[in-house]
Amino acid sequence: MSGHTSLPATTPGSGSRWAVAVVLSALLALFTPSLPAVAADAPDSTTILAGSEAPVEAADLLATLPIKGRAPKTGYERSLFGPTWADVDRNGCDTRNDILQRDLTEVTFTSTVPCTIKTGVLADPYTGTVINFIRGTTTSSAVQIDHVVALSDAWQKGAQQLTAEQRTAFANDPLNLQATDGPTNQQKGDGDAATWLPSVKEFRCGYVARQVSVKARYGLWVTQAEHDAIAGILAGCPGEPAPTTVAPAAASTAVYYANCAEVVAAGAAPLYAGAAGYRSGLDGDGDGVACEG
Repeated sequence: MSGHTSLPATTPGSGSRWAVAVVLSALLALFTPSLPAVAADAPDSTTILAGSEAPVEAADLLATLPIKGRAPKTGYERSLFGPTWADVDRNGCDTRNDILQRDLTEVTFTSTVPCTIKTGVLADPYTGTVINFIRGTTTSSAVQIDHVVALSDAWQKGAQQLTAEQRTAFANDPLNLQATDGPTNQQKGDGDAATWLPSVKEFRCGYVARQVSVKARYGLWVTQAEHDAIAGILAGCPGEPAPTTVAPAAASTAVYYANCAEVVAAGAAPLYAGAAGYRSGLDGDGDGVACEG
């Protein structure tokens, strides 16, 4: 892909906000040259980039996104975003397995080739639970890959104008993908920040920051309600950076208790929803408090 989308024709709130938008535009183009990136027509963009080392703030980048209503969903089909889990980076593994390998710990593979994930442990940032992943016809769906900016949402906010190649890149972009609990992914559907957020409040800042980065990267817009929801969240975490990559999961983040006896022995009882080690399997009455007895 060689085409780049342009920054929205809106006036940034300040000179500094314009500058950071230019910086992120250049960084995205530098790190992902094959993807559609935000471009700015400021004459001093090279000078600004050369003199800046600070990360771009998500709130500043949000100010550059166009605010429009949803376009009709008419014509949307999953196939318009390319084959499901294509191998876009040509490393021999499909995108789903790439993301599982990034987001899971204690990973094992189905063969000596480090590609298809057999088992692993997910410390789910959306729910705060720990999920044991086991590949199988009835077990694989316990961990699903969420599009941080949903495909249908993207279709209604600018992706109709992207090329097929760009939409395939969008659907397989690691920045836009996160392994999570299967039922939670189904619950989200195509919701944006105005209608759905992760239950773990501590993760919401990073979550909406990724949405902003993805929408800027692919020249998509936000609705007024979506913009206001994101701005409200980012106001609670000033300085939240607009990410360009997602780091692999750290092994130390995964806490798993096989039963409440282990929770008690570890001195962690009771476990509240969102706490490390909490999972619905330990919460018999589903009240958000596990192993309280």
